[in-house]
Amino acid sequence: QVQLVESGGGLVQAGGSLRLSCAASRRTGVTYTMGWFRQAPGKEREFAAGIAGDGPSLYYADSVKGRFTISRDNAKNTVYLQMNSLKPEDTAVYYCAADTKRNTVVGVSRGMYDYWGQGTQVTVSS
Repeated sequence: QVQLVESGGGLVQAGGSLRLSCAASRRTGVTYTMGWFRQAPGKEREFAAGIAGDGPSLYYADSVKGRFTISRDNAKNTVYLQMNSLKPEDTAVYYCAADTKRNTVVGVSRGMYDYWGQGTQVTVSS
């Protein structure tokens, strides 16, 4: 069982930055691939960014590439999502997820992740 708790969401103006954190109840750094997904009102939950358990493999959705950066601190069992140059269309609930079956690849499908956090709201005003 892995518990994930997100924090860091809030209200920010367009062009601003936020850093989301995802704290895990178990050691995730070596074993698990971690991902960030987001869900805007009336839309499907979509993949935003992911980092493989082995560290070097990163993957970003085209919509956030160049603006968002995912990273992890194994000592703190925490994964981060640094979000810069935020746009109103980035407004969504952001979810952290763990894929405990893989550590060398980053999946973009929701079904590949077996543990989820409760989500944190990010609102970007124009």
